[in-house]
This record gives sequence, C-alpha cells and structure tokens, in this order.
Amino acid sequence: MGFQEARRVTAIVADDWRAFNTMNQADDNTPSAIEFRNVFLSFDEQPSLVDVSFKLAPGEMIFITGVSGSGKSVLLKLAMGLLKPDSGEILIEGRHIEKLRESKLLAIRGGLMGMVFQEDSLFSGLSVYDNIAYRLAEHGWHEDAMDRAVNEALQFVGLEGEEDKLPEELSGGMKRRVEIARALIGWPTIMLFDEPTMSLDPIVAIKILDLVMQARDLKQTSSLYVTKKIHEIPYLAHFQASTRPDGQVITAEAPDDKLPRTRVMVLDGGRIAFLDSVERFSQSQLPAIKEMVTLERHDHSHEPYVANPWDKRRQPREARIA
Repeated sequence: MGFQEARRVTAIVADDWRAFNTMNQADDNTPSAIEFRNVFLSFDEQPSLVDVSFKLAPGEMIFITGVSGSGKSVLLKLAMGLLKPDSGEILIEGRHIEKLRESKLLAIRGGLMGMVFQEDSLFSGLSVYDNIAYRLAEHGWHEDAMDRAVNEALQFVGLEGEEDKLPEELSGGMKRRVEIARALIGWPTIMLFDEPTMSLDPIVAIKILDLVMQARDLKQTSSLYVTKKIHEIPYLAHFQASTRPDGQVITAEAPDDKLPRTRVMVLDGGRIAFLDSVERFSQSQLPAIKEMVTLERHDHSHEPYVANPWDKRRQPREARIA
C-alpha cells in the first residue's frame, strides 16, 4: 500500500468521528493538528497540568522537556484521549475530543494518531507482524491491504525478514523500531513520541532519531516529541531526511533557510514555563532551562552517523564519524 492510498484508507477509518462534531471546527481554515486551551488536570488533588494552552501546527514538531514529574507524559496521554482533563478544551485537527466517548476516541487513535510510549508496549505473545498489524486488524482492514501496509511499515523501519520473531527474540533497539512501525502503520497525520530513545545506547538512539526524522520529513507528520535528553533537540531541529533520485534515504544538516519547523516547550510544575524556538531555548536564562542545558550539554557532532542504518547491504566500514 502506497503512502497516498494508506492515507485514503485511514481517512475512511476516521470518518465516523469527523462527522460527529462538524459544528465544533476551529474558525481557522487550516486548523491546528493539536490544540490545548486552558487545560487543567489533577491527581488526588495534586496538580499535574495547570492552565496549559498551545497549538501544534500541521507539519510542526514541538519538543517537550522538563524534569521528571513535570507533566510531559500526561500531556501526551491527554492529546491521545487516554486521559480526560478536569477542565479546558483539547482539539485534534479542529475538533473537540475532551468529551468524546471511547468509541469515538478509538477512531481517532486508529485513524489520525500514532504514539510511541515510554515503556515497552509490545504484546509479548504476538509476533512482530501481528504486533504491527494489531491496530489495523482492530479496525477491520482487509487482509490484503493490511499485509501491504505491514510490509511497508517493516521496510520503513528496516525490519524486513524479522516479522515472525517474538518480542523476546529482539534487541531493545529492534523492539523500539517495532513500536514505531506499529505507531506509523496507515501513516497517521499526527505522531506522539514519549522519550523513544530511553534506555538505548547512543548508537541505537541515533538510529531511532533518524527514524523519527524520516517520519516527520518524508511522511509530513505533525509531532510532539518528549525528551529529557537535551542534545536530541538541536539534532532533530537542524537535520532533515530526504530521498535521493535513486531512492536512497539520507539524513543531512538542513540549510538555514530550510530548517524543519520546530519549537521547544518546557514544563515546570505542570505549567508551560517556555514555548519558543530552539535557538531561543539554547539562549534562555530561565533557571530551569539553564540547569537542564548545563547537565545535558552534548556535542552531537562526535557521534557516529550512519546513512540508512538498516540497509542490509551496508558494511560496517560505511559508518563514519561526522
């Protein structure tokens, strides 16, 4: 299944929830991919998010960072409809979701959004193929269309030939690639990443970052990317993925006039303490940001860069230090 065909099928899956709330569309002719309006959420009377408002534009990537317990993962789960706010509004592509029934939320998750969770979320008793296909099977995709979509997702993450393995037979990096393939299958327009490189060694982490970049640049997804690894932010903000005429996918530094559309959000105590460009983030004198930048300062240029790291024809000597 090609990219455009997959999106057409995905649109059909989401039609029931789209029709539900046509009167509640944003006034803008091009609604935000995600919008939070004065969102509050508490657990056991302890505030988790406090008056959070922001918009994620189509094709934009917002990096969400902050210390542990600042509300980063909670924000993603609210965007996915896995949690409901105490008050405020949450819109996905211009439509309200904060009061939707679970059946409508399932249509959104199955058709418009994909999420890579912080923790291992694979089904241990299912093969790689069945883990990736699970969401499509739940939404009644025809077997032939599902098979084409799974094979395309496997190829995208470089796991062709691994589809019959169980999760216990995979390395940590391979498991994470399966999770990304499962989130991307059907090519949703919105992706949510919750610390996707957590617990991965630096070499594997860079491969995952390149995969995130490819989803953003080659599939034009809008994304929220949660991380505490500050060095990941300038890499994802200043590099981009593209396809050469021969079909090879490459990752390279973007020209200054063609940088990916990105911003940084800093959460502090459940509140947005900062929301601006990557450049202003690196220059900010806010105490919370200065502490994070100081502790996580990292020169990414000395890490290995591998062109198309899952190309089975690649030899070890092709890895080079940038």
